[in-house]
Amino acid sequence: MRTQYITELPENWLPVASVFAALGDGTRQKILLLFEPGEELSIKDIADCFDLSRTSIVHHLAVLEKAGILGVRRSGKMALYSVRYEPVLEALSALRLYIEEDLSGDASGTEEGSR
Repeated sequence: MRTQYITELPENWLPVASVFAALGDGTRQKILLLFEPGEELSIKDIADCFDLSRTSIVHHLAVLEKAGILGVRRSGKMALYSVRYEPVLEALSALRLYIEEDLSGDASGTEEGSR
């Protein structure tokens, strides 16, 4: 048992945790699925698709932006959001590496049991 991680995640795992935490909410998943490839959407564009307050939408966008999943570009007073795939792909790669390198094998530690 790896009890050293009970109180605090390792520094290199924080971005991974941030991405998965952001993606753990159904509304944020729906927001991401709104985007066409290369598309930029304003808060109004996104809010018009939901029966939620603008404040709630802004909160969800902030979580996605903080996790690096959404990029924001300012155009005057308007904020335009776009999907950034790299942080999600990096988190998936880190998880895959953890599974393949740290969790490979069965409970007895033999490779044969994992096949």
